[in-house]
Amino acid sequence: MSHPHKSDRVKLISSLFSPEKSVIDRVISQMSEIYGPIDWYSPEMFFDRTKYYAREMGWPLHRRFVSFEELIPPEALVEVKLNTNEIENEYLTRGNRRINIDPGYMSLERLILATGKNYIHRVYLAKGIYADLTLIFKRGGFRPLEWTYRDYSDPEMIECFNKLRKDYMEKLREIKRID
Repeated sequence: MSHPHKSDRVKLISSLFSPEKSVIDRVISQMSEIYGPIDWYSPEMFFDRTKYYAREMGWPLHRRFVSFEELIPPEALVEVKLNTNEIENEYLTRGNRRINIDPGYMSLERLILATGKNYIHRVYLAKGIYADLTLIFKRGGFRPLEWTYRDYSDPEMIECFNKLRKDYMEKLREIKRID
């Protein structure tokens, strides 16, 4: 018989993309006010693996990934996604988004994204939000799955996530030493 126990806290991350770099910067600042200090920024990059969003948002799309210093309980992801949906709505122009925010979390074993869209590999959490298993940690590094978005499968992003995981692991060790 298994005995339930509390999960470790997880590392909150987010991808943000927009045709306007200034909107990304403003939203990162807003998110920092809600979720605490940012401890990692990806380099600025183009979101160019798909043109799926071009019709709604324009082109080219600029992208940043961020992570937050404060760890969260994994079940908080539902409220984070609902909050980021509200932030996206603040930036609507004629019903079109000017920013896309994809929050998720990193644990030692996996990287999860939050989404409002169901699919075979997504698990329902609550309030219309699903968990998308995006990467798994295996044999010393994150590995993509057959459904992983191409940009998350990119070796440079995997390298960033592996480094971020090392920092997260150190933070967990600190917390456990304090407890």
